[in-house]
Amino acid sequence: MENDPEIVREVENALHVDIIPGTEIMAQVAGIHLVESKSDGVLVPQPSNNPEDPLNWSPLWKGIVMSSMIMTSFLQAFGPLAIAPQVPQYMAEWNRSPPEILRFIGISILVLGFSNFLWVPLSTTYGRRWVLIASAAVSLGSCIWRATATSYSSFLGACILHGVGAGTAETLPPVLISDIKFLHERGFWMNVYTWSYFGSLMVGPIVAGAMTDRYGWRSFWWLNVVLYGVMIVLQLFLHPETHYDRRHLVGAGPGSDDRGLIPSDSSNADAEKPTVATSENPPHALEHVDEYFGKGTPIRSQFVSVIRRTSKKESLLSLWIPIKLFSFPIVEWTSFAFSWSASGFLMVNLTQSQAFAAPPYNMSSTAVGLTNFAPLVGATIGMLTAGPLSDWVSMRATRKNNGIREPEMRLPSLIPFVLCTIVGTLVTAYGYQNAWKWEIIVIVGYTLLGLQVSAISAIAMTYSIDSYKPVAGEILVSATVNKNLWGYGVAEFLTHWIISSGYVAPMTTIMGTSVVIYLFAIPLYIWGKNLRRITKDSNIHSM
Repeated sequence: MENDPEIVREVENALHVDIIPGTEIMAQVAGIHLVESKSDGVLVPQPSNNPEDPLNWSPLWKGIVMSSMIMTSFLQAFGPLAIAPQVPQYMAEWNRSPPEILRFIGISILVLGFSNFLWVPLSTTYGRRWVLIASAAVSLGSCIWRATATSYSSFLGACILHGVGAGTAETLPPVLISDIKFLHERGFWMNVYTWSYFGSLMVGPIVAGAMTDRYGWRSFWWLNVVLYGVMIVLQLFLHPETHYDRRHLVGAGPGSDDRGLIPSDSSNADAEKPTVATSENPPHALEHVDEYFGKGTPIRSQFVSVIRRTSKKESLLSLWIPIKLFSFPIVEWTSFAFSWSASGFLMVNLTQSQAFAAPPYNMSSTAVGLTNFAPLVGATIGMLTAGPLSDWVSMRATRKNNGIREPEMRLPSLIPFVLCTIVGTLVTAYGYQNAWKWEIIVIVGYTLLGLQVSAISAIAMTYSIDSYKPVAGEILVSATVNKNLWGYGVAEFLTHWIISSGYVAPMTTIMGTSVVIYLFAIPLYIWGKNLRRITKDSNIHSM
């Protein structure tokens, strides 16, 4: 409906509510008849009456795309940050200090974010499918380089290339979710994405540590080569293009010709003009029939064609939009919430070898790697709880709001996960400092830090994407560049700070900064719609 200003005004008058970008009608109200599912009510966004529309695809094809999304986010993040258990081997190989070896992680983090200034515009211009395949090919080449590197500088160059290729793991999976999933489903699938992404950062060190002890550090990178090869083949044959241009759709996009809301009484003299039910207009004046819902399939062109060509102006605009979005308070808050929840987990990744390979623990590379099972369990708990919790909280608030949903309704679900951040950091920091039993540090501290990163990231990202849906990919670029800049900084200073001051001061500083950022969710919950109203006329809503 937001594509037709006249309908928006009439609905606002009928419902006495401002309908601005991000505000959604989730019930059959004001006499509008919208496409809905039997179990979940009104569908947002509204699918078109076209079997090629990804929103209409069958559960089988949607499942295939979501499987590809999980595979991309998992494998592209599996290798770049997995070297923590291998630090002693790299030190011995090239006679370097721990901070110099940990620079492999820092430089990968930095490049991962900025590479999306390349990948997201390309995905908008040439399609998600071909960008996913191309980025996997770049990553495959970088892993061959890693496995054959003979010097510190050469391996560092391979890390940079790997960061370029793997950047798609941080931006395109949420775009795929936005392409084929409805609003009421996105909370769960965003949690699946963050679980698969951050889960791979936890599984990677487990595998890397075990393979390094048994077969040497190069074997881990040859494993990555094989995994990327398999992924490329599967995406070539099974991953269709999911981009579907909805800008041409008037209203919600229904009707047999995809032109908009079609009056149910076609004999009416005003049939060509959509109307909203009021005291003069009977209920169900607007009809949206989608005969292909749940039955559509991708066609041949969605496997072989480039989606569209853009002008140079549009291409340059796609580079500018992520920078512009950072001036939007909602996107800025999301970027920092995402950054500092990830920094909470990065503390584990950067300190596990430093703490557990030294006395009194003296763990092997395999044992250090196995400690990552704890944050993986935590991330899994976060996936199973945060998505359903945020969906339930927002749906409950929607019912109380007469079927009108605001993106801010998700924010209260952050509360339990902020508490996890505080407890997890304190247990880990004081456990390291006072040489507590490793079981306490790992089972309590690591698990809670893994839980919070998957949960807070997903909730914060879903909030911004719900507010500015047309630029979901660009939002992810803004957020990941910010996250990776801070991650690079943490990777560079944390080890030196720990050596000079111990574990407690730097880790609790990161925790305190995180909590302050999360507390800004309170004013956003109260005034977030006002902030969206300020940006409602921005050109990003017509992209």
